[in-house]
Amino acid sequence: MADPQDSYPRQRARTRGFRLGAPRALTPSPDGERVAFLRSRGGTDPLTCLWVLDVTSGTERCVVDPSDLLQDEETLPPEERARRERMREVTGGVTDFSVDQDVRVAVFALSGVPYAVRLDDPAATVTALDAPGPVIDPRPDPTGTKAAFVSDRALYVAPLAGGRAAVLCRPESDTVTWGLADFIGAEELDRVRGYWWLGDGSGLLVERFDDSPVATWWIADPAHPDQAPAEHRYPAAGTDNADVSLWLVRIDDEGEVVHEEIDWDHAALPYLATVSTSPGGDPIVSLLSRDQRRQVVLSIDSETGASTVVRERTDPDWIDVLPGVPARGSSGALVEIVADRSADTNRLVVDDVAITPPGLQVEAVLDAGADDILVIAGRDPVRSSVCRISPDGAVVELLTGGSVGARRSGALLCTAATSLDSTATDTAVWREGERIATVSSYAEIPIISPRVTMLSVGERDLRTAVLFPSDHVPGSRRLPVIMSPYGGPHARMAVETGLMYGTAQWLADQGYCVVVSDGRGTPGRGPAWDRTVRGDLATPALEDQVAALAGVAAAYPDDVDTSRVGIRGWSFGGFLAALGVLRRPDVFHAAVAGAPVTDWRLYDTGYTERYLGLPQDDPDAYDTSSLIPLAPLLTRPLLIIHGLADDNVVVANTLQFSSALLAAGRPHAVLPLSGVTHMTPQEAVAENLLRAEVDFFASALGR
Repeated sequence: MADPQDSYPRQRARTRGFRLGAPRALTPSPDGERVAFLRSRGGTDPLTCLWVLDVTSGTERCVVDPSDLLQDEETLPPEERARRERMREVTGGVTDFSVDQDVRVAVFALSGVPYAVRLDDPAATVTALDAPGPVIDPRPDPTGTKAAFVSDRALYVAPLAGGRAAVLCRPESDTVTWGLADFIGAEELDRVRGYWWLGDGSGLLVERFDDSPVATWWIADPAHPDQAPAEHRYPAAGTDNADVSLWLVRIDDEGEVVHEEIDWDHAALPYLATVSTSPGGDPIVSLLSRDQRRQVVLSIDSETGASTVVRERTDPDWIDVLPGVPARGSSGALVEIVADRSADTNRLVVDDVAITPPGLQVEAVLDAGADDILVIAGRDPVRSSVCRISPDGAVVELLTGGSVGARRSGALLCTAATSLDSTATDTAVWREGERIATVSSYAEIPIISPRVTMLSVGERDLRTAVLFPSDHVPGSRRLPVIMSPYGGPHARMAVETGLMYGTAQWLADQGYCVVVSDGRGTPGRGPAWDRTVRGDLATPALEDQVAALAGVAAAYPDDVDTSRVGIRGWSFGGFLAALGVLRRPDVFHAAVAGAPVTDWRLYDTGYTERYLGLPQDDPDAYDTSSLIPLAPLLTRPLLIIHGLADDNVVVANTLQFSSALLAAGRPHAVLPLSGVTHMTPQEAVAENLLRAEVDFFASALGR
């Protein structure tokens, strides 16, 4: 029977997962007078606007409305489309902006045109900057007098007061790019930037990468055979990466552009992991070996480009790249987050001294101030806190939630926090511990209110969320189960955030017990837990889903039917779902696998080799962690869903797996999504995928 007009799947699709209308990217000014932020005008409006909150009056002012500037539909340069894919950006309009050090000027791109606007003048108008063509990633210098941007793989600088743009770095061939992040930097190291202004605005550090060593793959849209496939340089596991270098770029007294390459052993340290610049000292750069077991931190002389090694670390498994580190504190100290194996804790380290206590897992550094360091940390992976860490290691928790974020400048602190009993995010501005403003959210409230029970189950205390139908009476009936994990590195799903469980509650309301559990390899529980998956991405993750199911069944013996269990997931979760019905058909009776990696040789170097090494060196690790050799084992219903335009988990994963299943005579279903990437922001796709899954499970589990 069809759902009503205002069904949850339709609402979730049209609100892009309830992100439209929600404030984000809050940026406070150091003088404490204003906060710049992004937000669309409504819960179904996909065009993001730039706003300013006047802290004194508490009023919000729309500074840039894209509809005032766009004459036609938004058009994006290919590099901007790629950037949004890497960042999982599902909105349009002003999706990003940058400011000077005083937060008085903002620079952004809209439909490939760079613009600047004053934030401290309500009468200011938006000004287009000179550019040679469509641009990406415009950023003002710290003094707010000029902006750099990338156009056609070249880096330019233009004065904000008007005047011609000048080229700083021009590509020498059609495989060279200046000023953007290479694929691995953006996709796997969470580094979406490719150039950085020096703290005083006197020059820039600029990434140059050459994709010529990287194999060319082709992303086609079979639904449109008249269109040529898109060329995509993809560094699959065991193959060559892009050649990446870093350059100091300055304009000398005679107006000449001077380029100085930063020297390091590129063969030994091919990955440019992080770059940090600040007004108070020379830049800090971190590099990684290909196996990511060695990290070298360099200090770069802002005048000459000379590099000095200030720290070197090794790890028998891998070095984590975490937000905000390594960096210089305001005192000049080197601030890091280090995996302390003896304490099984990711600890805040300042000048090689661990200052946070064992058991407090530090996840990110937000600001290294003169009197304290602001971090995100937690003792339980279901919740995190924004904490102030004093030089003597004292910890003060400022706020706690299922997920938290913060940004500090001067006396202002902007925070965002979620809780289990709400589907909204609380976004606030603080001064000296006092809440002085709330930033309004226009996001829609889900028509579903999740009813979530958090458990720790099994001998490994697996953090697990359990949801039953809204009208379920305990003990009245035994329900089929849908496991809904991600289950892999980098992401937690079982957290105290109400908005996380809207889809799970809707699935539960169709007549299921839905279980969301985080097993070994997921973050937040320390280095030993994270690194259990080294050499085997499959076995620990699957064992923990089996254990979570057993734990839930023991907790609710009269409410769950373990003879009817489905498993669903996307990306790593899709891999895990298919793995479940292949290896453990005694436990999992049907699976929906969305965008699964089926052979890790088809996934990228930065992610795959971190966990499995090189396929040339350890082919058994790849075979153990892959689905294709298991194809003959399929005896349960399996639905595979994949976007044909996916350039992250390419559709070859599904096609090769399907071919192996067919060759083994194993029936299965494949749902191809034409024109869809690794994300599914299209409303019709997002809405009807959920319905297709429910129909599949209803048939497969005999509900």
